[in-house]
Amino acid sequence: METGGCRMGGAGAEPGAPAMITLEDLDGLAEESPDSAYHSNGSSLEEEAERMEDEEQERLLSFWQSVGRGHQVDVPRDMAEPIQQLTRNNNPQERQTIPFTLIQRKEKLGDVLYEKRQYGKAKWACIKMKEKQYEQSICLGFMKLMRYICEQNSSGLYLGITIPIVTIVHTNESQSELTQSVTVAYYLPEVLQDQPPHPFDSDIIIEEWPSTIVYSRSFRGIINEDSIMREINLLAEILESPELCLQDTFIIAGYTNPAAANRLNEIWFLQRP
Repeated sequence: METGGCRMGGAGAEPGAPAMITLEDLDGLAEESPDSAYHSNGSSLEEEAERMEDEEQERLLSFWQSVGRGHQVDVPRDMAEPIQQLTRNNNPQERQTIPFTLIQRKEKLGDVLYEKRQYGKAKWACIKMKEKQYEQSICLGFMKLMRYICEQNSSGLYLGITIPIVTIVHTNESQSELTQSVTVAYYLPEVLQDQPPHPFDSDIIIEEWPSTIVYSRSFRGIINEDSIMREINLLAEILESPELCLQDTFIIAGYTNPAAANRLNEIWFLQRP
């Protein structure tokens, strides 16, 4: 997280085309703010600022809605404020990376094949989704998490973006394809780990994940069912002892904006407890 917006195609994109809502798009959309201009039309400064605030919300919402229609994802009107807030707070320097301890790095001819890491016990905000397509599940799931991040929580505060945004996926019994059930998860910032704000959305659950050893391999590009299965099979071939890991549960981690065609992702294998 990805991760500042849904992985959906740009306006006019064909269904199934690469996603085009990017953090760079949000930067451009945020250039005009209510504080940056004043029209002398007889209204007070406060009235003008309020009018421009409403116009900015409508502009951002319309952009996301037009994009969503191209990928069968409905962006409801109540997303207007979270979209606007995430746009205004889109500062890469303020994104917190999930801490881990590097145990081993396996290389070949200078290329990193995989890393073995240990992630500590931590709390995550999680939402379970089961849409027909993986892309729809992660978009709708992340929109719910966006509301939680953007003040729709018991603290009433903007919580901040952490990376990666992760998605737990499962394979069928034959391990030949993904099931429709996925979990989209947001790592709570360090300052909120002891007392996480309560979500207003009852579908979002705060879970404490135990300390876990993962085998991680990075890859770039669009994420869909086919690319995920390809990366699962590739890492299984590279690992010396893949049987030490869970065979039906994997994690997709997104580090760069969830829309870019060349986005940075990782596939995680989870070592058995």
